[in-house]
Amino acid sequence: MASVDECRQALRDLAARLDRNAETVRERIDLDRTLACRVTDLDVAFHGRLAGGRLLDLTDGDDPKAKIALSTNSDDLLALVGGKLDVTAAVASRRVTIKANPFDLLKLRKLL
Repeated sequence: MASVDECRQALRDLAARLDRNAETVRERIDLDRTLACRVTDLDVAFHGRLAGGRLLDLTDGDDPKAKIALSTNSDDLLALVGGKLDVTAAVASRRVTIKANPFDLLKLRKLL
């Protein structure tokens, strides 16, 4: 099991990677939504905002009103962010759940 700090750092790394590629991502995906990431085995959550191809305002805590909610365990979160776990396979096997508007899911597919 990964630690809370490792999960937080993985999300920061994802935010940095999106920031470096924001111009390219922005061309592929036009999305401005609140995001919650719930880490089930650690009983913690993080939230922020996807906007302009970036993950912004990432902070600790849940956002129950988030338009996009991702739930997974700590090891799978690290594997997803690290590129070792395919998001489509993870969702299909229910290792990851994503709750979002169907149109947002289509846009997220381009991002992931």
